[in-house]
Amino acid sequence: MNEQIPVLRAVDHGTARLMPDVDRERAWLLTVDGAPQSYVDLDAPDHLEFEYARRLGHVLDCAAGAGAPLEVLHLGGGGLSLPRYVSVTRPGSRQDVVEADGGLVALVAEHLPLPEGSGVTVHKGDARAWLEAAPAGSADLIVGDVFGGSRVPAHLTSLAYAREVRRVLRPGGIYAANLADGAPFGFLRGQLATFAVVFPELALVAEPAVLRGRRFGNAVLVASGAPLDIAGLSRRAAGDAFPARVEHGTALARFTGDAAPVNDAEAVGSPVPPEGAFGIG
Repeated sequence: MNEQIPVLRAVDHGTARLMPDVDRERAWLLTVDGAPQSYVDLDAPDHLEFEYARRLGHVLDCAAGAGAPLEVLHLGGGGLSLPRYVSVTRPGSRQDVVEADGGLVALVAEHLPLPEGSGVTVHKGDARAWLEAAPAGSADLIVGDVFGGSRVPAHLTSLAYAREVRRVLRPGGIYAANLADGAPFGFLRGQLATFAVVFPELALVAEPAVLRGRRFGNAVLVASGAPLDIAGLSRRAAGDAFPARVEHGTALARFTGDAAPVNDAEAVGSPVPPEGAFGIG
């Protein structure tokens, strides 16, 4: 029986809570101000509980040959679910994680420590400032999973930001971002239009119900300067316990419609989720 005790702590940007999972002995759910942030199983770091995290995992799986190490930059850290996943599925990878909330970094280091030799280095800092200071061509993959509360911050949505992402990626590198929106998809369509200016290859991974506008939810934007493994990504997404669809090419262009790229001056964060959209039972 799991006898772990919940942890409640004030962090820089709210109140964090770590709650043990009664069904998995060393697994924890991390929330900040009630919004789920991460799920970590210390005994099974390759377990991705959240649907959006598994979809980011599918992108990581398709980014290179099975088990090949990667240089990964994670913008947003939370409980470090994806860095843990990469460290066990792609041993020898080198990963930098940028997390703005120093209190959260300390909480995770204390209660959900990374194993020795993980290859993961966690830094306290602003994601865009870190990206702008990063060397050109220094990452195989950049993961954007930054939420201020339940919203993607505005300064991580603009054309200038997208250009910095492209600069830091190596040729053929991939950007994958966790976004959230609902019909009529003004934010999501604007993000697709913005990244289409900088990247010739785009895809969007989401549940069909979200894409049809039936509910607010997560969507993973994938961008690259080289052709994406759409077939492999589609197989993985369709085979998930909660199947997702991969939109690309003509279908994605139709979804984007006449949306305009977003510049810094008019950039806004992702919409406020409806009550209960990302709640926990």
